[in-house]
Amino acid sequence: MTRIVVAGLGDSGLLTAIHLAKHADVVGISSKPALVSGQELGIRLSRPDDWARDYFIGFDRYPRLDGVRTVHGSLTGIDLAERSVGVRLPDGSTQDEAYDVLVISSGVTNGFWRRPDLQSTAEVDASLRDAHSRLAAADTITVVGGGAAAVSTAANLASTWPAKRVHLYFPGERPLPVHHPRVWAKVERRLTERGVTLHPGHRAVVPDGFACDRITDEPVEWSTGQPATTADAVVWAIGRVRPNTDWVPPELLDDDGFVRVSPDLSLPGQTGLFAIGDVAATDPLRSSARNRADRLLAKNIRAHLDGRPLEDYRAPRGRWGSVLGVQANGLEVFAPNGKAFRFPSWSIETVLQPWIVRRGIYGGVRRSGG
Repeated sequence: MTRIVVAGLGDSGLLTAIHLAKHADVVGISSKPALVSGQELGIRLSRPDDWARDYFIGFDRYPRLDGVRTVHGSLTGIDLAERSVGVRLPDGSTQDEAYDVLVISSGVTNGFWRRPDLQSTAEVDASLRDAHSRLAAADTITVVGGGAAAVSTAANLASTWPAKRVHLYFPGERPLPVHHPRVWAKVERRLTERGVTLHPGHRAVVPDGFACDRITDEPVEWSTGQPATTADAVVWAIGRVRPNTDWVPPELLDDDGFVRVSPDLSLPGQTGLFAIGDVAATDPLRSSARNRADRLLAKNIRAHLDGRPLEDYRAPRGRWGSVLGVQANGLEVFAPNGKAFRFPSWSIETVLQPWIVRRGIYGGVRRSGG
């Protein structure tokens, strides 16, 4: 039977494995013992229990993964000649996993919330609690960054702790530069209503060797000339994304370390190798991570195995989706043209999560492990 190895079980890899489980012998490799999503940083920091309910889910809770063998370990390399990947297990031992088809979906490192470290369930849970407790103890919080993660963090911290002084510093005239301008017009009102102080035109000096991988309390220096800023806690969300590709042969990577892919998500010059998610250099925004390319990839892998033509992935022209995540009044989702539609609060746990997300996207999620 055809063996498909999915190297990385984050959001994109997990869904790809689910779509392929009925069609092949699928092996999923993950440095985490569960889905630990990179989504919704603001909710993760401010309301970790709410975040864990929807974004920290054991693999055994997905019925459509029942036929998938999951391996908890760190990826160490690819042997292109032997068609196998190396894995280091939690006990320090190593093993090889042979493949007929390999999907590279190992994601990226971004701050302290998206890291490739090999972790146990207890370690993941502790990291959630530690970051939340650190911010809960702070009277003043500085959030540095102009992307959706920074904006969401500032908004959700201010909503959870209205008495705290939350400041958002960003380098341009407005945050969310890859979103339609209408999105910022709406989100700015939400931030202002919650008392977030906005500081445009501030570009942080990032110390040499600092990976933005922790919450700090040292003064923040600005290369744009403003005086240094102090706060009890500083959240760095400046988008210094690094691909998790140390284990991938250099000839498969572009100049920035991301996996080179053809429009059909296959690797140029390779047979049976594909990539998806933030690690795949599909377009400048690496949008296959956020636009349900998992269905197309699974379809293309089946076509590859059957000798049929593959279809191209077409990246959207702009960002779309939620920015702030689920709020007390529901979930606001922005279309690529910047116009918003809202799921009312009553629908989140009665329609959106159980029917659209858990059943429609994942094919069902058990209340507890299977």
